[in-house]
Amino acid sequence: MIGIDDLAMATGGFRIDLAAIAERLGADPAKYYRGLGQTEMSVVAEDEDIVTLGAAAALPVVERAGREGIRTLLFATETGIDQSKSAGVYAHRLLDLPPNVRVVELKQACYSATAAMQFAAALVARNPAEKVLVIASDIARYELGSTAEPTQGAGAAAFTVSADPALLALEPAAGVFTEDVMDFWRPNHRVTAIVDGHSSISAYLDAVAGAFDDYRAQGGSAFEAIDRFCYHQPFTKMATKAHQYLAKHAGADVPTATLAAQVDPTMGYNRRIGNSYTASVYLALLALLDDPTNLTGERVAIASYGSGAVAEFLTGTVMSGYREQLRNGTNAQILADRGQIDDDTYLARQRIMPRSDPSNYSNQHETRGPFRFAGVRDDQRIYEAATPR
Repeated sequence: MIGIDDLAMATGGFRIDLAAIAERLGADPAKYYRGLGQTEMSVVAEDEDIVTLGAAAALPVVERAGREGIRTLLFATETGIDQSKSAGVYAHRLLDLPPNVRVVELKQACYSATAAMQFAAALVARNPAEKVLVIASDIARYELGSTAEPTQGAGAAAFTVSADPALLALEPAAGVFTEDVMDFWRPNHRVTAIVDGHSSISAYLDAVAGAFDDYRAQGGSAFEAIDRFCYHQPFTKMATKAHQYLAKHAGADVPTATLAAQVDPTMGYNRRIGNSYTASVYLALLALLDDPTNLTGERVAIASYGSGAVAEFLTGTVMSGYREQLRNGTNAQILADRGQIDDDTYLARQRIMPRSDPSNYSNQHETRGPFRFAGVRDDQRIYEAATPR
């Protein structure tokens, strides 16, 4: 038995209510609250990035399980910080992991954390004494004033894959799907992504359906035999749309209320954090596990999607005693501790001005997290433990 043993989260140090953005864009807040299913988004502090968020998410996982036995760290992101060096190597040092650890970064839009989980499961199958740490960390950015702007966000999820897991035992069948689609991409010369919104939604639905069909062909369970569904959530209403589409595609005769109960509990964190790309589907899983409903023995689907496009559909069973591993109160506090900012402050943070000397600069200490990105010195990124604020 191999699966997810522990799972934790982190997010940016600030938040903005989407009503503030709606006012500037001349939109009814209901367009975002109900139409997108989003209420607010996380915004990073000046000294936060994917490394600090990812390491912050991983720290409680590492401290609980201990560093012994972790021989691989897989860092999934599409918000790369270097064309060569893995963000995971910086996280490895911040987390004080031993030197005998392989570290690599994985990229395929929002999908790659699921690839990391599958690679991790294969490593554990080869040596059940090993544990693999997976970190998914991203900061979603779009053009200011665009229709995609309200779906920005920032967050990280970290989990360990091991034998005899405490949270979710992965089942053998998995379905995959890949198609070359230009629905979302970010060329090297751009800070923000290029998005074809209509194409992105249709590509998402087609890819998830294709992955589900392959899952069934590999011996996976029927739609009706799955209790809960975690989808990638660029905005939470996308999960609702995808679930309804997949039910129809699968020919499942499931009441509307049941469909809602299968997916609604997965939306609590993403609704408040915004899009976190690679972390999104695992924040959905974490929200589901943190829900007060007892899920012991239930079959949970993970429908992972990354634009461009790659999708995977797999299932796992919730373990007995899983609630003892949860950090419900901590996760609620993480969201509550974010500083609320107004639209002017948010805009100032989002308008990235070129550094007068990009090879050398310092960041002011803003983060309340355990680690900070202090700046760049001679083209080297400087990460350090953060003093409490």
